[in-house]
Amino acid sequence: MWDYSKKLQYPVNINITNPKMAQFIISQYGGPDGELSASLRYLSQKFSFKNKRVAGLLNDIGTEEAVPPN
Repeated sequence: MWDYSKKLQYPVNINITNPKMAQFIISQYGGPDGELSASLRYLSQKFSFKNKRVAGLLNDIGTEEAVPPN
């Protein structure tokens, strides 16, 4: 079901560093409104539902939030 390959989709060549942009990007992934926070909220909420279909849906959404786009 999972296929993880550590290969970039596009080549990355960094010539000039930009610390402000790096801080912004990191805040989007790990900040309070970032992808990781959203994923963990979905995955933790699934345990409070008795309906298995809703819990499964939250699990799927949380898993998709955690996986970076291709």
